[in-house]
Amino acid sequence: MFEADGIDAPLILASASAGRADVLRNAGLHFSQAPSDIDEREIEARLAAEEGAHDETFPERLAIALAEAKALAVSRNNPDALVIGADQVMACEGDILHKPETLNAARDQLARLRNRRHSLFSGISVAVRASIAWRHCERADLNMRDFSDEFLQTYCRTEGETMLRSAGAYRVEGPGVHLFSNINGDHYTIIGLPLLPLLGYLREIGKLER
Repeated sequence: MFEADGIDAPLILASASAGRADVLRNAGLHFSQAPSDIDEREIEARLAAEEGAHDETFPERLAIALAEAKALAVSRNNPDALVIGADQVMACEGDILHKPETLNAARDQLARLRNRRHSLFSGISVAVRASIAWRHCERADLNMRDFSDEFLQTYCRTEGETMLRSAGAYRVEGPGVHLFSNINGDHYTIIGLPLLPLLGYLREIGKLER
């Protein structure tokens, strides 16, 4: 638990994500942003080599590891702050899906996810003085509907480069919601920052009023 000189420690979000910043800002939190510089693929490869990647716990373990790496990287330069790290991992039928690098790759991801269920694992952590004080992970399960090729073409044309910003090539807070038949999970988990558990932790340590 955070036992610092108190509840006045500044909050830093270890991310340049406008979406995650909006979540915190809309919740009334005061914070600054300091993007972390980590190699996510290297961390994924190392975790797979050290702990294995062939079981259903790997996406959750990876999401937490990435969130912790982000928080620690920023905390080393900001030892007196509460540094929030967050990351999200998408898993479908045993595979981890990353952000598509091209529009063709984005279309291929959507075609693969069509009429299938995939899961989003959103990890979050708080670091203080280059040590992890708290960690958490939430899961959401999403079913894409069996949309037509014509719909897919229209969607890709409408979203364009926006599809390259997230694994799965969609934004549920935008036109991507039309891709789904069912979504089972917390809204904040789906957009990549489990807000309610974070607020609970901040209340627990006295950073927010109970």
